[in-house]
Amino acid sequence: MNIVDKTEKTFALTTPLYYVNDVPHVGSAYPTMAADAIARFQRLLGRQVLLITGTDEHGQKIQRAAENKGLPPQEFCDQIVPNFINLWQLLNIQYDRFSRTTATRHEAIVKEFFERVWEKGDIYQGQQKGWYCVSCEEFKEERELLEGHRCPIHNNKEVEWRDEQNYFFRLSKYQTQLEEFYRSQPNFIQPESRRNEVLNFVNQGLQDFSISRVNLDWGFPVPADPQHTLYVWFDALLGYVTALLEPDAEPTLANALAKWWPVNLHLIGKDILRFHAVYWPAMLLSADLPLPERVFGHGFLTKNGQKMGKTLGNTLDPVTLVQRYGSDAVRYYFLKEIEFGKDGDFNEVRFINVLNADLANDLGNLLNRTLNMVKKYCTGNALSIANEAIPVENPLKAIGLRLGEQVKQAYQALAFSQACEAILSLVQASNKFIDDQAPWSLYKQGQQHEVEEVLYAVLESVRLAAYLLSPVIPNISSDIYQQLGFGINFNDQIESVTAAPFCTHAKWGVLSSKQHLGEPRPIFKRIDLPKND
Repeated sequence: MNIVDKTEKTFALTTPLYYVNDVPHVGSAYPTMAADAIARFQRLLGRQVLLITGTDEHGQKIQRAAENKGLPPQEFCDQIVPNFINLWQLLNIQYDRFSRTTATRHEAIVKEFFERVWEKGDIYQGQQKGWYCVSCEEFKEERELLEGHRCPIHNNKEVEWRDEQNYFFRLSKYQTQLEEFYRSQPNFIQPESRRNEVLNFVNQGLQDFSISRVNLDWGFPVPADPQHTLYVWFDALLGYVTALLEPDAEPTLANALAKWWPVNLHLIGKDILRFHAVYWPAMLLSADLPLPERVFGHGFLTKNGQKMGKTLGNTLDPVTLVQRYGSDAVRYYFLKEIEFGKDGDFNEVRFINVLNADLANDLGNLLNRTLNMVKKYCTGNALSIANEAIPVENPLKAIGLRLGEQVKQAYQALAFSQACEAILSLVQASNKFIDDQAPWSLYKQGQQHEVEEVLYAVLESVRLAAYLLSPVIPNISSDIYQQLGFGINFNDQIESVTAAPFCTHAKWGVLSSKQHLGEPRPIFKRIDLPKND
């Protein structure tokens, strides 16, 4: 129903468009790291990928933040946005488009979309009465509120009573169509827990929602009535569409939707699920546009089991974290240790222990000592055997032959933790295998062929692990590949597609007997636990 099948050669995905009322926090970094891992994986499949991120810069929350700084809203936004761009660079995020809702091109898209929905008869003027959370930019029902009229999400802030004339979108008109859509496309909302939340909300009956504000200057004027300003969600959601425009294209809906629409995946926080999984599809139905393929609502992050916040003094600065430990370390912990879709926790001691165990010990030490044995036991610092010499019943080969498909399915399901665990099982099996086989003893016994069988099986396992982990830890994976004699850098978008297609490099047996192995060096240095004050 209203779904367009796109070519298998393209894949478009989005992060949320982040509010610029303050500098980015770890909750902004989390879905962006996930989006980047998905984009990298899709590139390994040989697809042309468009990763969209950006900022939502209109609304009362932004206007008040600017006023508190004594700045005009646009100047305030222009000061905050570079913080996001700089953090994405630190985290090694390979985004393709950065969408800003204050852009002139975006205004043209919003205006054309509004006019489509207006002509459909789905916008009308009415009176809005209710409790409004400025932080959510959303009206709340009385039953949702906590004691003292506090927002259930921003529970330290009271909501505000509003009684004003607004323009409304006829969401109720699309109740039946949305219900039919959810039934026909059961994978549209993921994970299942989020889907159930949306279905419960819709089953209670959809109500029309406000799409404009009065007495608010910061935003685009309503085309049909400039005394009103467009409500942030009716503006912000279209930022995904604006980002699809080619740089030199005229800003029209036709041009924006020509190649990449519908988007394959929207990654969003569970707190904005309703807007993306209910309001957004209804708006698109009204405009006679195809709906996105999938909306995935991720969970919230805590620190040491507590909700993070400035008032609690326990915020986690992602810039400091990356500068101290490196981008791969941060990416690995949040994607491997937290089941994507559920809430997760950051604990620095656990963070360090996981990195030391998985990256420094299991993976890094395995590569280092195996390359050292090649250097010591093999003529010319090279192996003389190849994949064909390794029997199928070899325990590492047995795991490796099925691992590529297993990890592929996990990435496609956004199950990053499952993917990492499966890959790590091969690494751990390799450590056990080399200890059990003791190539140093085989060498002393003059069993050169057996020595090289062991070393090949281990190095090929490390190579396969590095390739499959490259969407999560691209720097470490590149280092491993280069030590194994491959000229592949997983931070090179073009090369990672053309030189390392998933159909080839995700299979066992790529390491060649002609491979010129490099000098061993640490891929990840152990981290010392923080000292108690």
